[in-house]
Amino acid sequence: MDIASPPSVPAASLKPRILPRPRDAAVEARALAEGLTPLQARVLAGRLAGHEGELAPLVSPSLRHLAHPERLRDARRAAERIAQAVVEGEHIGILTDYDVDGITSHVVIRRTLNELFGVPESRLHSLIGHRIHDGYGISLPLVERTLKLSPRPSVVITADCGSSDEPRIARLREAGIDVVVSDHHALPVEGPPASAYATVNPTRHDCDYPDPTIAGCMVAWLVMSLARGVLIEWGVLAASTPKLSPWLSYVALGTVADCVSLGGSAANRAVVAQGLILINRMEAACWRAMAERLGADSVPFDAETLAFQMGPRINARSRLDDPYAALHFMLAEQDDVAQRYLDVLDQDNQSRKAIEAEMTEQAKALAMPQLAADAPALVVFLEEGHPGVQGIVASRLVQAFGRPTLVLTPAAQPGMLTGSGRSIEALHLRDALQRTFELAPEALPRFGGHRGAAGVGVPREALEAFREAFRRAVGEQLGDTELGPRVFTDGELAADQLALSTLDEIEALGPYGREFDAPLFEGTFLVERLRPVGADGSHLMLELSAGPVAVRAIWFRALTPGEVPAFGVGDRLHGAFKLNRNRWRGRESLQLMIEHAEPLG
Repeated sequence: MDIASPPSVPAASLKPRILPRPRDAAVEARALAEGLTPLQARVLAGRLAGHEGELAPLVSPSLRHLAHPERLRDARRAAERIAQAVVEGEHIGILTDYDVDGITSHVVIRRTLNELFGVPESRLHSLIGHRIHDGYGISLPLVERTLKLSPRPSVVITADCGSSDEPRIARLREAGIDVVVSDHHALPVEGPPASAYATVNPTRHDCDYPDPTIAGCMVAWLVMSLARGVLIEWGVLAASTPKLSPWLSYVALGTVADCVSLGGSAANRAVVAQGLILINRMEAACWRAMAERLGADSVPFDAETLAFQMGPRINARSRLDDPYAALHFMLAEQDDVAQRYLDVLDQDNQSRKAIEAEMTEQAKALAMPQLAADAPALVVFLEEGHPGVQGIVASRLVQAFGRPTLVLTPAAQPGMLTGSGRSIEALHLRDALQRTFELAPEALPRFGGHRGAAGVGVPREALEAFREAFRRAVGEQLGDTELGPRVFTDGELAADQLALSTLDEIEALGPYGREFDAPLFEGTFLVERLRPVGADGSHLMLELSAGPVAVRAIWFRALTPGEVPAFGVGDRLHGAFKLNRNRWRGRESLQLMIEHAEPLG
C-alpha cells in the first residue's frame, strides 16, 4: 500500500525495503553444534548477535535460570517493611502505573497480600492514576488522593513507577508514609529517590541482579516472593504457604505487553514460557473470558495473543478512561463478572482504534515536511490529539517511516505538552532524551522510559527548542545509520518447507517478542486467487503458489478502503511473510501472514 505524500518526499523512499536480517555466524555454528536444525540455527543467529553466553537458557526457558530476589539491591529491606506491615496490621497502599505492566503488577501484589499473607481487603488501598487527569507515576493528584484516605495507609508499595518521583515521595514521607518503590524504568542521574524507604530497581548501578531488562511486574513478583520468605523466617507464615508461581501468568502478560526484551534475557523468556503454560490451564476467569471472546480456535494462547489481543484491551481502558475496569477484569473470580468487564474493555478498544486511525493520518501529514528535510527523528504535535493514544500513533509512524518518533498533545497542566515516543532498533530512546535534557534542560523538565519507549513533558513555548535538541541528540547517537522503513527477513524457504512441520520447528524456539521477533521469511509467489475481505475491504485473502505447493495467505491492511489491488490473478508477488497456524473447527492448516509485498514487473 503506497502512502500518499507530497512531491517533496519521493514515494519510493516510503516503501519498506525487504532486507536480509544480519546473522551472527558464531551463534549459528554453536546452535548447529548443539543439535538445533539449520532453520532454527538461522533464526537464532538473526536474533542473538554477539551473544556469548549459553544458548540453552534461551532455547529451553526454565524458571531454574531465575536469579534469587536477594540479588536485587534493597529487596530485603523492602520485603521486611512489607512483612512488618502485614504483621502489625497496617493499612497498605498499592500504587502502580495504569498500563498492562502496572495492572498486572497490581494484581500480583494485591493477590499475594490478600490470599497468601491474609491481609483483609479492608486494609488494602488500590491507587492507580488516571493517564489524562493525573499523569504517569506517583503524580501529585495521586499523592493528594492517598493523603485523603481514611484510614490512611502507613506504607505504600509502588510497581512499574516511582524511580523518578522524589518530590512526591518526599511529600508522602513528610506525612509519615513509608514508600517502597519497585520499578524497572531507568533512574534519573541523581540516583534512587532519596525519600523512599527502599528502591528496588534492576537498573540501579549498585544492583547485582543479572538481568536489568525484567518488567515492572517481574520486579514486583520478586519482591513479594521475598516478603513471603521473610514472613516464613519470622514464623508468621507456615513453610507450606504456597509460592507465588501461579501469579507468573500475570507476569507473562505484563512482560509481553511492556515490550521488554525477549532476546538475550533468560529471565523474561522463562517467565513468559511458564506463564503461558499457566494461562492455558484457563484457571482464572479473565483467561476464560478472553478465550470465549476470541473463539475456541484461539486456544492455546501464545505470546502474540497476549501482545495483540489481551494487552491492547487492557491498555485501551487506561488510554481513554480510569483503569479500574481493567483491574477488576483481571481480578474477577466469576466468569460472568469477567465477561462484563471485558465488554467495557472491548468498547474502549474499538473507540481507541477509531481515534488512533484519525490521529495517525494527521500525524503522517505533519511528518512529511520533516521527512522532506531528512530529519533523523520525527516530533509531531497534534493540537487536538488524544493523549492516551500518543504511543500507538508514534509506533505507526516508526513502522511507516523508519525513524524514532515522538507524538505530543496538550497536557492537563496549562502551558505544557505531554508526549510518548517509540524508537528504532538502532537508537536507545531514553539515552537520547537524557542527552536532549543536557542540551536544553528548560525544554524537557520531565521524561522517563527505556530503550524502545519513553514519555516526555515539554513546555509549549519550548517545543521548537525541544525538537531541535532532540534531533541533535538522535543524530549524535545514530551517526551515519541509514534511515527508512525496513522489513528484515530470515531469508527464503524452500517450497516443501511451506508446511505445518516448519511452523512446529520455529515455534519450538518461542516465546517471540521484542528483540526476539517471530520469524519473517521472504519469497516469490504466483497469485492464483485474491479477494478483498473485511468490513471495509481493506484486507486481502489470497491463494498463492510456489512451484507445486499452493498455500492460503492473508494480508491485513493491504489496501485503503475503496482501493483496487495493484496486481491480479496470474501476477507474481515478492513479499515478506510469517507462517501462521490457522485453526477452524478443530482442523489446522498453514496460512501465510503477509507483512509486505510488491508485484514483480
